[in-house]
Amino acid sequence: MKKWQTVLMIGTGLLAGLLVTACSEPPKTEAVRPVKIADNEIDPEAWGKAFPIEYELWKKTQEPTPVAKSKWKKGWDSDKIVYDKLSEYPFMALLFKGWGFGIEYNEPRGHWYMLSDQTEIDQSRVKAGGGCLTCKSPYVPALEKQMGKDYYKKSYKEVWSQIPEKHRELGAACIDCHDNKDMSLRLSRGFTLVKALNDMGVAPKDTTHTQMRSLVCAQCHVTYIMNKDKDMKTEGVFFPWQGSKMGAITIENIIKVMKSDPAYLEWKQAVTGFKVAYIRHPEFELYSNNSVHWNAGVSCPDCHMPYTKVGTAKVSDHRIMSPLKNDLKGCVQCHAESPEWLRQQVFAIQDRTASLIIRAGYQAATVAKLFEMANKAKEEGKAIDQATYDKAKDLYLESFYRVIFLGAENSLGFHNPTEAMRMAGDATTFGFKAEVLLRDAMAKAGVAVPEKIDLELPKYLNNRGDKKLNFRPEQELKDPFGTQDRL
Repeated sequence: MKKWQTVLMIGTGLLAGLLVTACSEPPKTEAVRPVKIADNEIDPEAWGKAFPIEYELWKKTQEPTPVAKSKWKKGWDSDKIVYDKLSEYPFMALLFKGWGFGIEYNEPRGHWYMLSDQTEIDQSRVKAGGGCLTCKSPYVPALEKQMGKDYYKKSYKEVWSQIPEKHRELGAACIDCHDNKDMSLRLSRGFTLVKALNDMGVAPKDTTHTQMRSLVCAQCHVTYIMNKDKDMKTEGVFFPWQGSKMGAITIENIIKVMKSDPAYLEWKQAVTGFKVAYIRHPEFELYSNNSVHWNAGVSCPDCHMPYTKVGTAKVSDHRIMSPLKNDLKGCVQCHAESPEWLRQQVFAIQDRTASLIIRAGYQAATVAKLFEMANKAKEEGKAIDQATYDKAKDLYLESFYRVIFLGAENSLGFHNPTEAMRMAGDATTFGFKAEVLLRDAMAKAGVAVPEKIDLELPKYLNNRGDKKLNFRPEQELKDPFGTQDRL
């Protein structure tokens, strides 16, 4: 083709294009209606006017999630049956006797219910007062600042009543994680998380965007301590991260902090008589402690809030849930394997972790009953060697704290499989060493100790009031490897 012919064809094509464009109606564009969100605006409805897609997805956290897609962490189903962890793991009922969790300890529901669940739960669970609200309501940062020490001293109901009536069941909201001006991520809990980061030498302004995406979750998905005064009244709330560092908040250091001050011992364990601390939902601590995904730069929202398409918009899915329950949408963004193959890998990790937790839990429960026997023998005048008793107690607490850490962490080991299994193995070893010492001390004091210790689990499971009826026995989760049957 000659050069002039080529130029003519291109020119003809351009002319045709211009004619078509001139004859067609211009594309319709929707008028931009910017909506400004007022400073300190808490009501999600106001934020929803500016971000309707995210708002509608967030509202879906009130809907039941598919129970059948998760093997261990059921949550709740369409019948709104709450799964009772004390029935699933009976040794917990023994270990938590004397504490609110020994009466009612349920698998969590969606974020929508994080505050309303507290108002419906047994009152012993909120006995610590206003501090129990710390990560449950978007009004807390302002209330803690305004009320000062009264925020911790007053009863749960007194502090809860300060929340506007419209929002007394409102859980995590937009303002908890986002800046109203530009929707950038923010840490709203300065008196807990920011302080804990500072204790580790970390300035929030110096964190990476990936780290910040996980830290907004770490405002709540962490363990914390409610330190007590001499009358066992709550004085404050803090995260036991002192001495740790970002990427290495270890169970060893958490226990060290908890043991460092009697004010951190929140309750008295009925079976042993020991004053002990407590560990609550430490997802961030386990995940950030040198896990494979953390080191690969994966943040919490990558898995729990994966991008999704709504119409022509691509947004982060604000219906926060386990990846298992939305067909591992977050996982397949990086992994080439099929969702079903990935699901089986998750189940394999959780099965093995559950087996180890059960082994460690029953070992800790056995030691607790041995301490009950030793205490009774001491009351009867038996000469139990105190140095051996104290050493056994220290070993028992090392076991106990690891057991409750793993029981409270909501991934059943998946967030950090190698660390979870190390922790469970150590818990069993510490418990076994404590048992050997106690048996030896009691034998030397002339106390007859049976080979098989009766844990009397029905006594602890059945004496919990009407809250014990939440669990459906026909759906009881069994140890996949028969660990308890062989103990």
